[in-house]
Amino acid sequence: MLAALLALSLTITGPAAPTGLADPHKKDIAMRLVSSAENSSLDWKAQYGYIEDIEDERGYTAGIIGFCSGTGDMLELVELYTERKPGNVLAKYLPALRKVNGTDSHKGLEPNFMKDWKSAAKDAAFQQAQNDERDRVYFGPAVRQAEKDGLRTLGQFVYYDAIVMHGPGSDKLSFGGIRKTALAKAKPPAQGGNETTYLNAFLDARKAAMRAEEAHEDTTRVDTMQRVFLKNGNLDLNPPLTWKVYGDSYTIKK
Repeated sequence: MLAALLALSLTITGPAAPTGLADPHKKDIAMRLVSSAENSSLDWKAQYGYIEDIEDERGYTAGIIGFCSGTGDMLELVELYTERKPGNVLAKYLPALRKVNGTDSHKGLEPNFMKDWKSAAKDAAFQQAQNDERDRVYFGPAVRQAEKDGLRTLGQFVYYDAIVMHGPGSDKLSFGGIRKTALAKAKPPAQGGNETTYLNAFLDARKAAMRAEEAHEDTTRVDTMQRVFLKNGNLDLNPPLTWKVYGDSYTIKK
């Protein structure tokens, strides 16, 4: 009888709706927010072919999340793409990507790597590989940690944006180090702390890490985006959203 009532209840109510950045619409908002800072555009799906050297000592930066030739994530992306589609236009660069990993060198990648990257970006298989690596390396770990810390949608986004820029490591200037600094100042909700107080501590630590790197010393993506949402008490990151990044204004209406 109990089993029958439970089954009836599930039939009537259905599965629970996703919350936080697990909600596909909120995840898309997060992608647009990051794209406004990384690419000065809300159209994150137009960034698969983006590639340049922004002179941050990480070599080429490319794609929807800024995969870098000097940090290993670009190498892993091209390896995944090649595993799924052998003989693709980027496969021939794998030996060079392995050699330049950990450096800002372009050796073995010039003169055609940028052109071939843009060509590969038209391939749905490469686009999916970018999506999957973004989720595996950055989005998934950030959201899972935020959920463990008891953070709602804004906090999940704050973690995600930090891990995108600083990487998932544990040193002082990586995501893990930034979180450790914040935890020394305030407790997250999961430990009985106030969510707003903790997020302010995290953003303070994030700004300090950004200022420590010349290529990231402009902190407006914190000051005029994330801090704005936090001051407005928009912990669920509900649109409409209005913010500025590097002096440019953006709005997401719904």
